[in-house]
Amino acid sequence: MKIEDLRIVYLGTPEFAVAPLEKLLTAGSRVVAVITAPDRPAGRGRKIKCSPVKQVALAHSLPVLQPENLKDPVFVEKLKTLGPDLQVVVAFRMLPEVVWRIPRLGTFNLHASLLPQYRGAAPINHAIINGEKETGVTTFMIDEQIDTGNILLREKTGISHEETAGQLHDKLMVLGADLVLETAGRLARGDIRPRPQADFMTGDEELKKAPKIRKEDCLIRWDRPGEQVYNLIRGLCPHPGAHTHLVKKEGGKVLCKVFASRAESRLHHDEPGKYHSDWKHYLKVAVSDGYLHILSLQQEGKRRMDIAEFLAGISPASFRPRFS
Repeated sequence: MKIEDLRIVYLGTPEFAVAPLEKLLTAGSRVVAVITAPDRPAGRGRKIKCSPVKQVALAHSLPVLQPENLKDPVFVEKLKTLGPDLQVVVAFRMLPEVVWRIPRLGTFNLHASLLPQYRGAAPINHAIINGEKETGVTTFMIDEQIDTGNILLREKTGISHEETAGQLHDKLMVLGADLVLETAGRLARGDIRPRPQADFMTGDEELKKAPKIRKEDCLIRWDRPGEQVYNLIRGLCPHPGAHTHLVKKEGGKVLCKVFASRAESRLHHDEPGKYHSDWKHYLKVAVSDGYLHILSLQQEGKRRMDIAEFLAGISPASFRPRFS
């Protein structure tokens, strides 16, 4: 069987899921329906907004389903009547068994890591935060647990020392789109053998997790080594952003998000968080093994700025010489 003969149901919501859907459509795949998150209010005006995947689906006149409850009998019955041969999942919620068992060829998911490493909601962020030099994308068959199903295909790529989470996201989105198309095509032809994730582990390899990023995970801890802080900043850039606080002289703190930095290894006797600046061109903050030069940041309530612009807009007399 060819991929064009498959009846495919596609499940996805954010921007990361757009490229794989468009890749399938460009290749002539029969996407009989798209399932995505319900429309939600978004932005300052709280206007109702549909997901990026829904926008693509509507542009191609594809049927769209937006269930609040994936176990809703009405939704499940509707899905069965579509008669899908295959379901493709990219950046969507966890599916109940009653849904992922419907297609005769099963349901596969695209994950933005080299499984079994970095199972979880934020694999791109955690790979950079941990200073990884390599990552990739994986397609795997969905089972009862999260990100544990048998692997179909994997594709590796490098991570440069300067790469941010946003840049890696875009690279993996393109890589993942190609892998989704190849996986669907090979499943249609029956020339792919799912393999247990244990086959991709060495005996002494430690599993690294990728849980959802919490607000407390974004706080910069200046008592850490510079390279560790540097990786945190680029691993959270542009969203949700690593943050710290400027300490006011009269009391209180000002939240700042840091988007770009540079580590400098150097002996010093400064307390972690103490900063030095010429108030024109540079601002460097003491860390455990040197200094971290802040290159781009955003003060709460203001737009993102490079360091020279930021320094030109604040009064040194208003702040203590430290971040907390």
